[in-house]
Amino acid sequence: MAGPTLRETPVVIGIGDVKNRSPHASDAREPADLMLQAIQVALADAAASASKPTTTPAGLQAAIDSVDIVRNWTWPYSDLPSLLCEKLGLRDADVKHKFESEHSGDKPAKLFDGAARRVAKGECMLAVVTGAEALASLSAFAAAKKLPPPGWTTPDRSVESVFSPTTRSLRDGIGANHSVGAPIHVYPMYENGFRAHRHQSIEDNWNESAQMYAEYAKIAERNPHAWNYGKPAEAAQSIGTVSKKNRMICFPYPLLMNAFNSVNLSAACVLTSASHARELGIPEDRWIYPLGGAGTQDHIDFWERPNFYSSPAISRSLDAALEASGLDKDQVDLFDFYSCFPIVPKIACQHFNLPVLHPPKPITLLGGLTSFGGAGNNYSMHAITAMIRALRASPNKSARISGLVLANGGNLTYQFAVCFSTKPRMTPDGAAYPEKNPLPPKITDVRVPRVDAHAEGEAVLETYTVEFGRDGSPLRAYVVGRLKSNGHRFVANHGDSSTLQHLISKEVEPIGRSGWVRVDEEDKRKNLFSFEGARL
Repeated sequence: MAGPTLRETPVVIGIGDVKNRSPHASDAREPADLMLQAIQVALADAAASASKPTTTPAGLQAAIDSVDIVRNWTWPYSDLPSLLCEKLGLRDADVKHKFESEHSGDKPAKLFDGAARRVAKGECMLAVVTGAEALASLSAFAAAKKLPPPGWTTPDRSVESVFSPTTRSLRDGIGANHSVGAPIHVYPMYENGFRAHRHQSIEDNWNESAQMYAEYAKIAERNPHAWNYGKPAEAAQSIGTVSKKNRMICFPYPLLMNAFNSVNLSAACVLTSASHARELGIPEDRWIYPLGGAGTQDHIDFWERPNFYSSPAISRSLDAALEASGLDKDQVDLFDFYSCFPIVPKIACQHFNLPVLHPPKPITLLGGLTSFGGAGNNYSMHAITAMIRALRASPNKSARISGLVLANGGNLTYQFAVCFSTKPRMTPDGAAYPEKNPLPPKITDVRVPRVDAHAEGEAVLETYTVEFGRDGSPLRAYVVGRLKSNGHRFVANHGDSSTLQHLISKEVEPIGRSGWVRVDEEDKRKNLFSFEGARL
């Protein structure tokens, strides 16, 4: 039985991006203050075109009754939604919804979808979604041994340290036993698996990633909101050449194929209903319509997934978002696929049958987390503001122009996609916005090989990566393999130096090769894999 028709059409009326590029400590701003600035920029954007003189940024600010915040990496707050509302001059009694997300890069799209739904249901009148990072300033203060930074909000002492995607604790069990599970490990594993699945040579795959990120860098070079705006874009040759400045992190990704997180960036969106936007005198050619969103997640443990060349969560989130929005992929004119590492947009492009190099439609509006800046969990908020900006700029005001933003989080774990258009939603249900996220919270209906914590015997390598030290030497291999005897999966480290060297070579594809796995005699929690059985 169909749910009730949502009575209001949500529209985006204001967007704001803030970048604090100043290197001076006196100019450093904490995330809460950057969010406040971005919201005020967005409110000014909404009021700028209004035909009614009573529609002012101050008046809109006072009318905010819904606040969603993407959790930041920079600074631990005890109650950031209340703090931000206080900075906005809002009374608790007037704010119907206050929320701060958990950590994950899918949250900007997920929170935006929720805000659009509340507007559609009439549960709020003026919704704000925002997020910020000040990691560049924090790093500068840390280097000067000035923590906490003077003037910043007293940190939440219950949080032991600020969040980091590379230093957070590994999950107990198989991952921690093998020192594997950080994003810098898992995304390269998928890149290697994706390459082998496509029968692509290691060299061709490497060059493809370098060229794709060079194309991204040119986009960021021209984007005034990008951290690297105005700087000469890195060329494919420099991105793909390992050097002291571009050291290898985890094979096959050198530094310039990893997200760059030391930025001070914030973004905000303001949503309201079409009827209220009319009352405010905001012209319709400034409205952008959210059409629908969808998201789900793959298993949190990468070894409990069906393969290492696809993401069911990405595929289903993309398809469900399109269906919820009444679109097919050919009706989407602009994409922004999350791009912390090259593999994410590659998987999305493969799903939509788009080339990753010189695509006929944009697959990033920002320029990626390396060149635009990896704004913590908040990167895709900037993708949403960029999408709104691009759709508004369409020269054909009578045409329906549509876009899709894919936000990704975790280790290719959490996905959420949202669609936008210059025209309102047109779907058979007649609703102004989808009643709910059409996907379940987690994907549980895919077949996954049995995983053995301890493995012995002849095996085939399924995927891998190698982590490097700051001096450029290989430290440790992380291997996922399958036992030949029963097809069970295992996780292992390298068993000898020869295997480690084979895994960093560009000459021979190691995936699909046979080897041997055994339990480490010195640390029986670990498995060791070797290509040379005699060494075992």
